[in-house]
Amino acid sequence: MNPCELTTGVTALANVLASGLSDDELGMAAALFTQLGDTLATIAVQRSICGKASGNTPAVFGK
Repeated sequence: MNPCELTTGVTALANVLASGLSDDELGMAAALFTQLGDTLATIAVQRSICGKASGNTPAVFGK
């Protein structure tokens, strides 16, 4: 998938979600997705750092 397709898909998904939510629900969803994205980014960086230090990627969630 190229970057334009990805951003178009994300925008379409946001519009679909927003159309079914109240303003308060939309604000909460935005906050939750922001936190989710930040947490995933933190996990990715930590995996990268730990993997470089030990020579492999640490197991997460029992994998």
